[in-house]
Amino acid sequence: MTNQENDIEKASQVMQTAECLFTLAEIDTVISQLADTITRDYFDRRPLMLCVMNGAVMMAGHLLPKLNFPLELDYIHASRYGDATVGGKLDWQAYPQNSLKNRHVLLVEDIYDEGTTLAALRDYCEKQGAKSVRVVALVDKKHQRKIPPQPEYIGLQVPDRYVFGFGMDYQGLWRNAPGIFVKGESCN
Repeated sequence: MTNQENDIEKASQVMQTAECLFTLAEIDTVISQLADTITRDYFDRRPLMLCVMNGAVMMAGHLLPKLNFPLELDYIHASRYGDATVGGKLDWQAYPQNSLKNRHVLLVEDIYDEGTTLAALRDYCEKQGAKSVRVVALVDKKHQRKIPPQPEYIGLQVPDRYVFGFGMDYQGLWRNAPGIFVKGESCN
């Protein structure tokens, strides 16, 4: 068996025994609620939304059509994880193409874990001259290791376990999983 075949089999086993924390329907409901609040706060600001790659691509894709106001979209890519399950040194891979100067910036994140990456992203936006920087995170992982500030908009809370699905990966795989999962018992 090749390494790739072994990785695929291992990833398949993880999904077969995963516990579903939130279904697509539950996630969609929460994203709709977040969209209502964000629309109220940004309808007249023409913000620049920055999708934090790669994890937030699903969140951004589901959030955007629910926002009923003009906005611009760009992306930013900095990660402490890569395909690992433990964060390391921040690796900047892409900066936004649009100027942030005098813009209301809304960072779209998949998960608020410890906050190290998020703090660096906020700092970058502020140093680029953003008028304001706020964060919407689909998931907030519950533990005491966080650094402030926390996201202004938070969707769901998950336990202090490794979560994957709906944009978040398990060792580089399962970003496409139809819900948010943790390793554990199977769920429908």
